[in-house]
Amino acid sequence: MSDSAAPILVVDDEPMVREVVRAYLERDGFTCIECDDGSQVSDMVRLHTPQMIVLDIMLPGKDGYSVLSEIREASDVPVILLSARSAETDRLLGLELGADDYVVKPFSAREVAARVRTVLRRTAPPEEEPIKVESGDLVVDGGAREVWLAGEPVTMPPLEFDLLLCFVANPRRVFTRAELLESVWGSRPEWQDASTVTVHVRRLRQKIEADPDNPQRITTVWGKGYRFEG
Repeated sequence: MSDSAAPILVVDDEPMVREVVRAYLERDGFTCIECDDGSQVSDMVRLHTPQMIVLDIMLPGKDGYSVLSEIREASDVPVILLSARSAETDRLLGLELGADDYVVKPFSAREVAARVRTVLRRTAPPEEEPIKVESGDLVVDGGAREVWLAGEPVTMPPLEFDLLLCFVANPRRVFTRAELLESVWGSRPEWQDASTVTVHVRRLRQKIEADPDNPQRITTVWGKGYRFEG
């Protein structure tokens, strides 16, 4: 159950989808607001400051990919995409644009509610002593949820930050993709696949590596997974 008064914004042009998702979320104690047009989402985000957005891709006015890109320019609010598109390329595009999760229609509203809880738990401020790691010119501050590289701030959406924090908190440990899905995404295996991790590791490398094609910080251990060299 959510202790926050901030609502969850449910965006879908199908009234039945909004109604069912809202019912399950409200049953879990969340407050919900709704929108059926992509061109209205940015204004609703500014007006209501939601704690989460459940966003359909196929929308009138402006498609969900475009909406997500606009959101990520101004906010790191968690976003779960909904889509009838099940192709891997569609899912990867959503993740590349900064989505925290991707749910394919038709779906169980109970599953969507579970994923909302998982993402919110993952992005909640840590209760334990925050981790702060300095590795060369890279600084990762778990308490402030900030990343600095060579004295300059690095902007990261919540999932990328959580993945990086997992790596830097465990230098030299080899993580399999399945372990990262469980540790960072809190995800059951049937919800995700290895490509989800691959996409986010690539995005991290683009932000913290001098040469993303020849990474020195987050390296690939072939046949096993990834490791932060420290």
